[in-house]
Amino acid sequence: MKFTIQQGELSKQKKASFIIGVTEKGELTTSGQILDKSSQGYLKKLLKQGEMPGKVGQTLLLHSVPHTNSEHILLVGCGKSFTLSEMDFRKVITTSIKMLTNTKATNAVCLLTEVSVDKQDSAWKIKYAVQICSDALYVFDEYKSEKAPLAALKEITFVVSDKKTFTQAEVALKQGIGISEGVHFTKNLANQPSNICNPTYLAEQAKQLAKSYKNMTVKVLEESDMKKLGMGAFLAVTQGSAQNAKLVCLEYKGTAKKQAPVALVGKGITFDTGGISLKPADSMVGMKYDMCGAATVLGAFKSAADLKLPIHLVGILAIAENMPSGTACKPEDIVTSLSGQTIEIMNTDAEGRLVLCDALTYCERYKPEVVIDIATLTGAVVIALGHHATGLLSNNDQLAKDLLNAGLQTRDRAWQLPLWDDYQEQLRSPFADMSNVGGRSAGTITAACFLSKFAKKFQWAHLDVAGTAAMMGGNDRYATGRPVPMLVQYLINRCEK
Repeated sequence: MKFTIQQGELSKQKKASFIIGVTEKGELTTSGQILDKSSQGYLKKLLKQGEMPGKVGQTLLLHSVPHTNSEHILLVGCGKSFTLSEMDFRKVITTSIKMLTNTKATNAVCLLTEVSVDKQDSAWKIKYAVQICSDALYVFDEYKSEKAPLAALKEITFVVSDKKTFTQAEVALKQGIGISEGVHFTKNLANQPSNICNPTYLAEQAKQLAKSYKNMTVKVLEESDMKKLGMGAFLAVTQGSAQNAKLVCLEYKGTAKKQAPVALVGKGITFDTGGISLKPADSMVGMKYDMCGAATVLGAFKSAADLKLPIHLVGILAIAENMPSGTACKPEDIVTSLSGQTIEIMNTDAEGRLVLCDALTYCERYKPEVVIDIATLTGAVVIALGHHATGLLSNNDQLAKDLLNAGLQTRDRAWQLPLWDDYQEQLRSPFADMSNVGGRSAGTITAACFLSKFAKKFQWAHLDVAGTAAMMGGNDRYATGRPVPMLVQYLINRCEK
């Protein structure tokens, strides 16, 4: 999809389908009033006849409106006034774009950015509108015999009135497109079935991504390399699988200035059976999404490279399968991590933290200023926060605030949970330095407490995306691409500072 910004009057726009807002009282936005005047009152006449109640998300598609330069005019309900919540703004744009994809419209002029959104400016509306449109248009039908029909819609244009707004809108549009491309990349990886997207496949995708950009490099550590290094925790997870684990190390240098990197560490369990601590059959559905942390890192790298962000990034992907077999690790096995700390594995289904702890220690060689790990780590975070907010825990308050703010800016929100020493007691083991689980209570927090033992040498934040990276509900299963928007906005903000 092509997204563009144009400055000027509606009368100068090329022939297109216009999307305009209307209230329950029949009021039209500024552009709607201009179109109504061009149509010699046709729109208001329809509204007075009660053709459209105007409730949020309701639509009325008009064909061949007289005296206008339009293929269609799509009226979209905005509720009682033209001041919308962020959620309603998303709803009206999503509804309108999906409606137009069912027509032969090729070009759309979206004028819904004229409405007010609580506490947000024009640039935010355009950036977020691009992301909403991209989400609404996304289809993954690679393995279907009957493909979804290709939408005729090829271009969406946003119109601004003055030069100052136009300059800001251009930047917002570029960022919105960059974020959307990263989200799209992440979704495509995450939606792959695990018989295709195994550790080798995911590592190959990282290599292909790095080849696309001159300032991005990649190296892949094999199991033999990990054994030499002493990654006992990571290798314990993969020892039951016929698939070889990979530790993928990406590096993006968007600036010639020497600076300590920001490191993104992603959990990449391409399928999680639970290992010897086997999951129930129903709980295995959706476990192909246990690699969403790694997919998020790749998506964020793509966005950063597309936007040419002047920043130094490191990406570490801990990729493996967690399978039961005669060679799989067992409850009460004790392993030695790369850090030298020993771990008693009390539950093999708490495998994400085992691959991540060695990946965090490996990060130390890059001397990062900030490390952020992303993982579908605990079911407990879904119980605590549902599917709306990512769980955030950090050993640095400013880092946590920066990530929370980036989440608010992109509506890819997180909620901070405590990382108090009080919870560390739950990880005690009588035989090793620590256990890999801390019991049922505060499961998300104790998982982060475990990781914090391997993140003492840098500013670190942990994003538990088990409830937000993918949605599971029977036949309605799909990757969301979160938290790519939050992470990319965080990187943009760092660059602007």
